[in-house]
Amino acid sequence: MRAFVMTKYKEPLQEADVPEPVVGEHDVLVQVQAAGLNTVDEKIRSGAFKSFLPYELPQVMGSDVAGTVIRVGAKVREFALGDQVYAQPRMDRIGTFAERIAVHEADLALKPETASLEEAGSLPMVALTAWQALVERGDVQPGQRVLIHGGAGGVGSIAIQLAKHLGATVATTASAGNADFVRELGADSVVDYRNQDFEELLDGYDLVLDSVGGQNLEKSLRVLRPGGKAIGIVGPPDAAFAREKGLNPVLRLAMTALSSKIRRQARKLGVTYEFLFMRASGDQLRQISALVDKGVLRPVVGRVFDFDQTAAAVQSLGKGGIRGKAVITRA
Repeated sequence: MRAFVMTKYKEPLQEADVPEPVVGEHDVLVQVQAAGLNTVDEKIRSGAFKSFLPYELPQVMGSDVAGTVIRVGAKVREFALGDQVYAQPRMDRIGTFAERIAVHEADLALKPETASLEEAGSLPMVALTAWQALVERGDVQPGQRVLIHGGAGGVGSIAIQLAKHLGATVATTASAGNADFVRELGADSVVDYRNQDFEELLDGYDLVLDSVGGQNLEKSLRVLRPGGKAIGIVGPPDAAFAREKGLNPVLRLAMTALSSKIRRQARKLGVTYEFLFMRASGDQLRQISALVDKGVLRPVVGRVFDFDQTAAAVQSLGKGGIRGKAVITRA
């Protein structure tokens, strides 16, 4: 089976022959027809996450999949041969940049009926991130005010739509060239991050979803109302994340230290900071499918790459400039 693998951290992905996936009794074997590209793919390749995602190399890469079921495990009851499905495999079982992948049935859902395979392949990680930030962690309610950074990107383009569906007033940061685009998605206020300072223009927000980190995250704390919450998806990791992942005491202390500055600033302002690292969930994907089919959520595919362009596509992730998501497809 052909796949794109990471053989060393910080090295380009290599196309290689790899063994066929092992299909457990609760697994579904999927013929990969589309695989979304995510920032996390580049972060894994660069070694940024190896302290808490220590993959045994070589590792087949890729974190989003849409395709067709070609085999089911002995105890699988919810899926059948020929089903068109999509998933974000759990992080210890990534490997969607391949011809086939075995996915645990709990991570899998039927793709939205109204979405193409390319559109479905773009959704799992970004839609689950938006759902877990806004619904689970943020508990966004009608009338609340939500700031979503990077509104034209993969997570941002879905999060804007979901926040509006939940009844929030939505502000976002985007380039001037993407202002009309994010307004079409549902943004009520748009801040041109290249020429405007969102901290000077926004105040009293209930929730911020930050995908930038650093100084941007620090400024985000200051636009929150007392009791508000900032959720970061690029870090710094916090102690709660370390406990959730079952990391050893040394790593727990290290992550507590990494987030100590931002947590201290949050306490002084009377707000909170949480780090979110998305988890796989077929149940949530089923709810997301329903929203897509109702026209509430619209997948945004900004660029499509052929399978043989995978290595270059992953390395291009850091350059930005793509609305929504980039997707790899197989004929």
